[in-house]
Amino acid sequence: MSNEIVLLSGPNLDLLGERSPEIYGPTTLAEHVARFTEMAVSEGFTVRHLQSNFEGELIEAVHQARGRAVAIVINAGALTHSSWALADALSTFEGVKVEVHLTNPAAREPFRHVSTLAGVVSGTVAGFGATSYDLAFDAVRRLVATP
Repeated sequence: MSNEIVLLSGPNLDLLGERSPEIYGPTTLAEHVARFTEMAVSEGFTVRHLQSNFEGELIEAVHQARGRAVAIVINAGALTHSSWALADALSTFEGVKVEVHLTNPAAREPFRHVSTLAGVVSGTVAGFGATSYDLAFDAVRRLVATP
């Protein structure tokens, strides 16, 4: 198995930096990915990133990570609250799985309070803006190092 981290970004995250910057911040997805990748590479990991507005593509990426990657970090966007299929796919991945959100879903609209992914991931980092990605990487680094 490689030292690869699969970084998955769900629907509408390609619009970060321009869509509701007062909620999600001014940082673009490319900037989040570059920062995450820089941290990962400095610790000996590789990163494969996929952003998709299509649930099936994210599911396929999870399937492809099985037996290949050590971790998946996923910001599933709105699919967090509705995709049992994505949760099922993630449940088949045996490595570290970290759900990440820029905002705190529990402090937002009621439909965002439920995560279909929460029961199948190692943990969730939410509400710290761009720092959420830093914290998610730190969690991966620590959990991968723990036997």
